[in-house]
Amino acid sequence: MSNAALKADDVMRYHDARFQTIAAKLLPTQYLSVDDDTALTTTLGSCVAACIRDPLLKIGGMNHFLLPEGQIGDGAPARYGSYAMELLINDLLKRGAHRKRLEAKVFGGANVLKGFTSNPVGTRNAEFVRQYLLAEHIPILAEDLCGIHPRKIWFFPSTGRVVVQKLPHAHEAELVAAESAVRARLSRAPVTGGVELFE
Repeated sequence: MSNAALKADDVMRYHDARFQTIAAKLLPTQYLSVDDDTALTTTLGSCVAACIRDPLLKIGGMNHFLLPEGQIGDGAPARYGSYAMELLINDLLKRGAHRKRLEAKVFGGANVLKGFTSNPVGTRNAEFVRQYLLAEHIPILAEDLCGIHPRKIWFFPSTGRVVVQKLPHAHEAELVAAESAVRARLSRAPVTGGVELFE
């Protein structure tokens, strides 16, 4: 099987010294599925990442979305959870995964913006991913959602292992700026296993 997925060439790959493996770093609006020992990693504030795998075939993938739902014809449909989930699941099914075997672990949805307490986007993203997976009958084996801290996650699709690192508030400004920059860029686009927590 090929390790490539739609727009996979856009995902940055590097050698992760911490885990001594090749890793692929996903940015907002990206997704990737793999069938080898590549680790999938991303950093999340209010965004959510769903890690979905077929444990029998040991293939899996991750997405990173900014908002629950929206108009998919606006130039970057994968920013929306409704489309990002569909893209990832369909890619796994094309690779031979069986829908009834799919399992998920979900992360992110932090409310990192102080002062936004009425219907914050992180909470909406977290609720969306839970409801979507429930409707699709894909069990959530583990989650680390909501709260106020950004997170960095590493997902190892071949084993299902996920490592979560809560980031200190010092990273908030940087992460919020990065998410805001992606949202601003998109708004200008033309229309078209277990979980380990450590501090």
